[in-house]
Amino acid sequence: MSWEPPDLSGRVAVVTGASRGVGRGIALALGDCGATVYVTGRSSRAQESDTAGGTVEDAADAVTDRGGRGVPVAADHTDDARTEAVFARVAAEQDGRLDLLVANAWGGYASSAGFTDPFWEQPMARWDAMFTAGLRAQFGTARAAAPAMVARGAGLIVVTGGTDLGDHYLGNVPYDVVKAASTRLVVALAHELRPYGVAAVGVHPGFTRTEAVVDAFAQQGAEPPPETHSPEFVGRAVAAVLADPDPMRLSGTGAQAADLARRYGFADVDGRTIAPFALPEELRLTSPPSPSA
Repeated sequence: MSWEPPDLSGRVAVVTGASRGVGRGIALALGDCGATVYVTGRSSRAQESDTAGGTVEDAADAVTDRGGRGVPVAADHTDDARTEAVFARVAAEQDGRLDLLVANAWGGYASSAGFTDPFWEQPMARWDAMFTAGLRAQFGTARAAAPAMVARGAGLIVVTGGTDLGDHYLGNVPYDVVKAASTRLVVALAHELRPYGVAAVGVHPGFTRTEAVVDAFAQQGAEPPPETHSPEFVGRAVAAVLADPDPMRLSGTGAQAADLARRYGFADVDGRTIAPFALPEELRLTSPPSPSA
């Protein structure tokens, strides 16, 4: 398999949390397809803080270099006013057109220290970060994007935060619960949007070679394992769903990028076929005993 970028010229997308990581990979893949991509994130060249990890301007320039049109927008999606302002700008500049929202912004990984500690030893700040900077931000951006899509009777909302590994424990109580909630968010959004011709689909990254993952392995003097895939692999999955002539048939469902690659017939940027990510059997959840047992 290889990848022939679908023609998405004329399509307008907003990708949140796209200054680095999975969001940046999605934005770049959409750039390969010729789309106009509003790249949002908290990291901007205008900030005085360290932005070595990438900025919205860097990512937007890369989208344009790929053949699309990248538009940088600095925004913190935990701030509802900033979120509303992003979509008001898109509506004004694009005559009300919005084809795709990728609700990807996620603030729950600020610290991995003690991630697998027992839940009673976990700081409440970890729960707050995952549900406010993660799930709430996803809902807030979907809420802000929906009116333009409903008005046109078309559009696609992609949520990247869910999981198809619900029969396994994900190693951390807040993380496990918020992943299940993101998965359910897709189902609920799809239910309410279906009468208006707007689709909601979950696209789940597997083990992704983000900058943070590469750095973590480098600190151990190692390379990421071969089962990892590029951030752009997730972007190719998103582009394929957007290019699908009938994305409504996927609305309310979620799948790993690797499963969507099989469905649509594309490979990773290095030409590899990626297997779906799987957790070890020891993390599989056991069924509770029957009340009558």
